[in-house]
Amino acid sequence: MTASRAETGEATVVARLSTLDRYLPVWIGAAMAAGLVLGRAVSGLDDALSKVEVGSVSLPIAIGLLVMMYPVLAKVRYDELGHVTADRRLLVSSIFLNWVLGPALMFTLAWLLLPDLPEYRTGLIIVGLARCIAMVLIWNDLACGDREAAAILVALNSVFQIVAFAALGWFYLELLPGWLGLDTSSLDVSVWEIARSVLIFLGIPLLAGYLTRTLGERARGREWYEERLLPRIGPAALYGLLFTIVILFALQGDTITNQPLDVARIAVPLLAYFGLMWTGAFLLGVRLRLPYERSATLAFTAAGNNFELAIAVAIGVFGVTSGQALAGVVGPLIEVPALVGLVYVALWARRRFYPSPEETR
Repeated sequence: MTASRAETGEATVVARLSTLDRYLPVWIGAAMAAGLVLGRAVSGLDDALSKVEVGSVSLPIAIGLLVMMYPVLAKVRYDELGHVTADRRLLVSSIFLNWVLGPALMFTLAWLLLPDLPEYRTGLIIVGLARCIAMVLIWNDLACGDREAAAILVALNSVFQIVAFAALGWFYLELLPGWLGLDTSSLDVSVWEIARSVLIFLGIPLLAGYLTRTLGERARGREWYEERLLPRIGPAALYGLLFTIVILFALQGDTITNQPLDVARIAVPLLAYFGLMWTGAFLLGVRLRLPYERSATLAFTAAGNNFELAIAVAIGVFGVTSGQALAGVVGPLIEVPALVGLVYVALWARRRFYPSPEETR
């Protein structure tokens, strides 16, 4: 493939993006800055925003997450999910990456890079156990991943999260460190707390998206639904994302700005984790000869984490001012820009590993 053709391909991808999508890193950076300034400038804002909660998550954040996820789940073609469930390579790979490799990698990085900071280390291990069920749908959509596959893998993560989160917390915080002669801690969290989080933040938008597509197609047909309705509701996903980021950083603005060195220490293993998980998962998809769309979906679902659950668990078990809670808050601070950057890496990797027929001539 010549350089000019590569540049033309990249220009075509960028040209298809809306202004909001094209400058997403700028908007996210502005949202993070606005949240930090808002949290510092308005006294008592964090207390006010935290007074009303949904599933241990601040109501404004809950609203932002639901608005963010609904349009993405409304885009899923639910009648095509059977094609995804038949792909055992994808399903088995996702389960292995999310529930075997991911927690083990975060445990390893946390102990290697934060051996002297037990609270932050525990917080990061909790982040590693909380597999993504929310924002991954946004990143997958921006990277032109397989929406139907993303819906299935997110549903799988939800089921495993309910069943395995508490057991894995016991294993990685008590049993395994004890075997290795390391310091241990405990994680007292009920299955119902986890199930409630999954039901709220995945169940509600999933049901809304399914009903919107089913009733919309039944009333007006698929062409009208995908060409007229979806473009109208689609931008709400990114508006919800930006709103969520503003509120999240406003809630934790003081903590983040008052402890910059601690934030930097926590950021190092997080950056290593996102980079290693995404790259390894994408290359595994290439090795398994999955199409680009499914390799991208595999990579983003493996790299993302459920920061809502991680923060809620850390606050509920260790307290809002704990180091574990701070580590949970720093999670999205690093994850959001990191995975936005990986969206662009994915679009580059599509040209590198999946050239179109015209480019291979």
